[in-house]
This record gives sequence, structure tokens and C-alpha cells, in this order.
Amino acid sequence: MRINLTKKDLVNIIYMQIGFSKQITENLVEEFFFIIVSNLCKKKSVKISKFGTFLIRSKNPRIGRNPKTKEEKEISKRDVILFKPSKEFRESLNKSVKNAT
Repeated sequence: MRINLTKKDLVNIIYMQIGFSKQITENLVEEFFFIIVSNLCKKKSVKISKFGTFLIRSKNPRIGRNPKTKEEKEISKRDVILFKPSKEFRESLNKSVKNAT
């Protein structure tokens, strides 16, 4: 069973820990995501200390193939978002995986 963390869940968690009103907390979370998205749209990377870096990478056009029909089709040039976790984040994730087993 897979459980997703939603934006509403984030608002509730921050609301319970900080004690701001739900409206202020929701605005804070919305603004946080808006800053990340707007900087990525400007092709700027976003580095969050001890968490990771969001990057934009351009992918060149290439030929792709439909696995069912074997039909070839050109995949257009596009930008993709990459996330590179920080060293601290990777280490803490690996520690929690080792402790869970």
C-alpha cells in the first residue's frame, strides 16, 4: 500500500507544529512551492541546504519507438526537472532504511 504526502497534509503538519492559522500556513506552503517553480521556469537551479538541488536539463530531440507497434516517432526537444539529493539527505535516508530492516 502506497501512501502519498499531499500539500494538504503538509499544511496540517506545519499548522500543528508552528501554530500559525491554517490560512497563513497554507499561504506559506503555496509561496514556498511558487518560489521553486518560478525559479525553475527562469532556468535557475534551486538549492535547499541539507535537502537537495532542483535543476533544469534540456534534452535533445531523439527517435523513440512504440514497444507494441514498433512504430518510430520523433520525441521533441524538451526541458526536464532533475532533483539531486544532498549528501546529508542521502545519508539520513540510508540510515533509516538500514534501521527499518
